[in-house]
Amino acid sequence: MSTQLPTWDLSQYFPSLQSDEFRAEMQGVKDAIAEGVAAMEAVGTGSPDPIAFVASFLERSKDLNERLGLLYAYIGGHVAVNTRDADAIKAMSELQIAMIPLNQVQTRFTAWIGEQDVEAIIAGSDISKEHEFILRRDKIDATHLMSQAEEDLATELTLSGGSAWGDLQQQVSSQIMVTFEKSPGETVTIPMSDVRNLANDPDREIRRRAFVAEVEAWQQWQTPLAAALNGVKGEHVTLSKKRGWDSVLATSLHQNHIDQETLDAMMSAAREAFPDIHRYWAAKAKAIGVKKLEWFDITSPVGENERAWQWDEAMDFILEQFGSYSPKMRDMVQQAIDENWIDAGPRPGKVDGAFCMGTVPGKSGVLSNFTPSFDGVSTMAHELGHAYHNLCQVDSSPLWGRNTPMTLAETASTFCETILRKAAIQHGTDDEKFAILAGSLVDSGQIIVDITSRFIFEQSVVERRANGLLTAEEFNELMIVAQKETYGDAIEEESLHPYMWAVKSHYYSADYAFYNYPYMFGLLFGLGLYAQYIQDPETFKANYDDLLASTGSADAATLAARFGIDVRSKEFWVSSLDVIRQDIDEFEALVNARTA
Repeated sequence: MSTQLPTWDLSQYFPSLQSDEFRAEMQGVKDAIAEGVAAMEAVGTGSPDPIAFVASFLERSKDLNERLGLLYAYIGGHVAVNTRDADAIKAMSELQIAMIPLNQVQTRFTAWIGEQDVEAIIAGSDISKEHEFILRRDKIDATHLMSQAEEDLATELTLSGGSAWGDLQQQVSSQIMVTFEKSPGETVTIPMSDVRNLANDPDREIRRRAFVAEVEAWQQWQTPLAAALNGVKGEHVTLSKKRGWDSVLATSLHQNHIDQETLDAMMSAAREAFPDIHRYWAAKAKAIGVKKLEWFDITSPVGENERAWQWDEAMDFILEQFGSYSPKMRDMVQQAIDENWIDAGPRPGKVDGAFCMGTVPGKSGVLSNFTPSFDGVSTMAHELGHAYHNLCQVDSSPLWGRNTPMTLAETASTFCETILRKAAIQHGTDDEKFAILAGSLVDSGQIIVDITSRFIFEQSVVERRANGLLTAEEFNELMIVAQKETYGDAIEEESLHPYMWAVKSHYYSADYAFYNYPYMFGLLFGLGLYAQYIQDPETFKANYDDLLASTGSADAATLAARFGIDVRSKEFWVSSLDVIRQDIDEFEALVNARTA
């Protein structure tokens, strides 16, 4: 069986960053942007028919959005696997600069829409009707704009502000090499992504040494990373205030197509589930033979017989289980394998973690840092779930895809991950079931408890950042406070991770603040949908792809209502968490049986 991990083939889109084809498309996009700028400027000198102008604007935006999506994916794909790639970094900078006038045009369009009768425009053409949700959001956004000169300046400055700070975090963190004694007499120097992967090692002493080395490495790089986080959060605070939002969080809720009532219902249900997650951690401590878990134990495997999943074996299992849902889902995975959509192997210079990016309609690029464990298989299923979401949107407006919020972007990934996990538990040996259930609960704990800690941390940071810069030590302090509030006494306090603010790239997005709670929404919403799938598979299948295709065309509450779900109701979130509580009950029983 092959253990060779695949690398993605970006040459299927352009031969190279230096190729005539790539340069021609870059120039073509720049020309299209210039045409859009000219069309918008003409509005200021005349009185165009609003219905005709909006229809034309949307048609142009649809085409340009597809072309830009490919360019960003192609260039970003090069950077992601080699953050030292000077040509890719230069090309990304070129594209970002080219985007400045387009972003400025979008702002001017939004401001102009704010002065129009949007309902009449929507009624006036088919394409406007297709994008009614986006146009109505633009109407709201118009009330949160600065002056045109200020918005233009903000668009230009973000390249040397928030976006640049985010790039710094990515480049620094991906290039950190960590030297430590992996075992007595064996000193290794490996990328930070590999060090963090050792948190899944079955040997507790290796996990401990890797954790100590990891924290020491983050400390060595804390100064530039603290500067980056200050820069990004400073931009969030400033722009939110200038645009008249009540808070940075209010901006985030609008971006994610939910309201405060929905967030409060979900977070309240999550907090009520903390004792259950703590109960799971106590059982896990018992399973691995310690009094209480330390941080480096949280994601560790349990038992002595966890199955090692080689790459080909993992993909065969994904193919089989996705196929149990539908031929369409299985065929997409086979296409991903055949056409080299996937880059799976960790290596120096490659970014940590995993993600999926749309490339051209119906296709994606999938990146992971695969480990031969069920966690590695589950992560791949998660990212391929995103690819399935992209596939379902192949005939939808590309503007819907751009408008899909994080809250709904996690729907398909969570659903696919759940399909795989349930199948693995059903078909595995007793030892495999135990390990998989334990691994699933690792994810549940991270989503419910750790995400809440990240949310609390970010709330504290934006409040403090409004009054000045924070030091790395202050970031550490706020992180530990947030972890104590959520992890409680379930984890050894001395082992908490003060540098999680440096680890998680989500904090460094210039475009999105509070890039955390959407993952909780995605997990619990996905579990709720999976429960409906089990109850009535055929009815569910008849509606599910349409839901995924439509995720940028309505708010979360409206889309959820199609499945009879009220996301503003705490009861819905509690019912989703009950699925996790059942897993904890089963895990506790297995641990007690094994340790009796």
